Amino acid sequence: VQLVESGGGLVQPGGSLRLSCAASGLTFSRYVMNWHRQPPGKGRELVAAITRAGDSSIYADSVKCRFTISRDNADNTVYLQMNKLKPGDTAVYFCQAINGQDNCWGKGTQVTVSS
Repeated sequence: VQLVESGGGLVQPGGSLRLSCAASGLTFSRYVMNWHRQPPGKGRELVAAITRAGDSSIYADSVKCRFTISRDNADNTVYLQMNKLKPGDTAVYFCQAINGQDNCWGKGTQVTVSS
């Protein structure tokens, strides 16, 4: 099983980024998919989660109305659209796949919001 995040980078405050997480080696549609982040010097936190069918999602209060999680089960990919980015969004962003006791993580992608 492999999860590979991409799309991170340096962006100015107020800008946007779209993260992708490509999954392989698993039946993607059977997994709940999450995005987490770990700011510098802090613990990892859940940012957003999406159901197996992609018909429901939840968000951390800090990103509601700015971030959108989505998935393409035909392409084995989950996305995180991030708008109106703030310096406080600076973190390494990780995707996670969960199906019962199966729990897989990607290696993360760095997002830096700075002018």
